[in-house]
Amino acid sequence: MGTNRANGSLYTSVNQGVATIEFGHPAGNSFVSELLQRLTKQLQELSSDNSVSLIVLKSEGDGAFCAGASFHELMAVSNQKEGTEFFSGFAHVINAMRNCSQPIIGRVQGKAVGGGVGLISACDYVFATEDASVKLSELSIGIAPLVIAPAVKRKVGAHGLAELSLSPTEWKNAYWAKEKGLFSKVYGNVKEMDKELEFFTSQLAKYNPMALAALKQALWEGTEDWGTLLTNRAAQTGALALSDHTKKAMAAFKK
Repeated sequence: MGTNRANGSLYTSVNQGVATIEFGHPAGNSFVSELLQRLTKQLQELSSDNSVSLIVLKSEGDGAFCAGASFHELMAVSNQKEGTEFFSGFAHVINAMRNCSQPIIGRVQGKAVGGGVGLISACDYVFATEDASVKLSELSIGIAPLVIAPAVKRKVGAHGLAELSLSPTEWKNAYWAKEKGLFSKVYGNVKEMDKELEFFTSQLAKYNPMALAALKQALWEGTEDWGTLLTNRAAQTGALALSDHTKKAMAAFKK
């Protein structure tokens, strides 16, 4: 079961040094702007919580992991300011994940599209099931995955990013994602995945939190310009969303 709240849901629990963030939305666990803001704030708060050694990011239910940004909100973008603000939502979340003091472990039980792939890419280690296919569909609706591209490229390389983004209607399976470095582990079902995830996180939480924080910082070395880069990419994408080509593509997609 998932949430039926129009603005989605976000729940956080902490147990023995492991913080678990669970997000949900009735539309395939997609993100409206408010939910992205809540997730960004939660990550920033956990980052300064000394009782937390690591974070698990997961979504509700047994269906899709994340359908990306809200298509309804994207359709409503009418000017450059709105477009920049809309696409800045994932920029802020990715930067919050990047700047977070603790390693972030992703739990991916199902398909991920667009911004959902960006979230996965911004995790430091990812557990997934065989159902966790991925797709970057942005070109098919007239925009491009510019905001999440740095995070995806960091994991799968330029060739992998090209494979995903230039074939916007093609799903890549979980083993493709593992081979490219997007997923760390792939399991046959959710039960197997959760059993291994629990063991992995319980062991990791026992390690020196200062060492974990230092490693997290080292893992993200070279991304210091992302604060500006991703915001600029949001403005670029906002401009694309206003083009006649994109408006027609989105209208056709909606039908």
